Amino acid sequence: MNKRLQVFVSSTFTDLVEERQSAVSAILKAGHIPAGMELFTAGDKSQLEIIKRWINESDVYMLILGGRYGSIEPESGLSYTELEYNYALEIEKPLFACVINDEALEIKVKDKGTSVTENENPKLLKLFKKKVLSNMSAFFDDCKDIRLCVLESLPEISVTRELSGWVSGKEIPDTKGLVDEITKLNKENSEFKKENSALQKKLDSIKNLDSATNFEDLSKILSTIKISIPSNIIEKESDHSMNLFDLFYINKEICINGITNRINQSKDIYYLYNDICPKLQIHNLMQNEKVAGVQYRRFAITKKGQEYLAYIEKVRFLKQ
Repeated sequence: MNKRLQVFVSSTFTDLVEERQSAVSAILKAGHIPAGMELFTAGDKSQLEIIKRWINESDVYMLILGGRYGSIEPESGLSYTELEYNYALEIEKPLFACVINDEALEIKVKDKGTSVTENENPKLLKLFKKKVLSNMSAFFDDCKDIRLCVLESLPEISVTRELSGWVSGKEIPDTKGLVDEITKLNKENSEFKKENSALQKKLDSIKNLDSATNFEDLSKILSTIKISIPSNIIEKESDHSMNLFDLFYINKEICINGITNRINQSKDIYYLYNDICPKLQIHNLMQNEKVAGVQYRRFAITKKGQEYLAYIEKVRFLKQ
């Protein structure tokens, strides 16, 4: 799109009429939009706030600095022109300046008199000029130099800075179709999310059902596995048998805490480690692991084992 920049032109007024007109003409010739203090009353504090808003809304700030410092704002002791420039610096507005050469100023004084030079605040003008020259600026001898400065500075600023600018309504693409398509896609996306949520709930229900079915089958399997328990373990005269389901559930706290093969273990723990846990490991209810920093190993309950115990507790609660 053909982007037009709004350029705020600042200067003292009566001594730089021709120079300002040259700047405005060059800005228009470059295809951009000039704005400036012709719209306002010079030296009015209330107008300064309006000028600041115009600077905010402009893309570029341009200063033409001649031989005068300008009207003084009473509170700050600075000219309104310098206050405008300071504000542009403060908000980091892209800016450039055209500063009159000393020789050109002397010629101007000879042609138009001392009204174009500073008699009251020369020190303030000197300090202001030093500040301006420390930023993007160029000297001018005549109006031709000002036009050249405009035509060189604006393209450079356009390339190096991201500027909003103005564009013709004809150049703006018709986005109604895109907006409608985005609205449609957002609606479809919302519907898909609802469907996905419903499917996820069904999937979770199926998973829970599968887990319950699997655990029910596991209970049947474990109940059919008979384990012979030596008499010295249960302190009876003869060996006794129990199914693996009952042995797992009866010893659930021990399984949860872990069963080790450390030396000097009690005979029942030794029996659980060597005879019962390996059978539970087959069904992924217990797992054998090395304990870091020690010589013994440990059987620890698996996640499936924990979930299975929780299932058993739930079933027993529901049957009460």
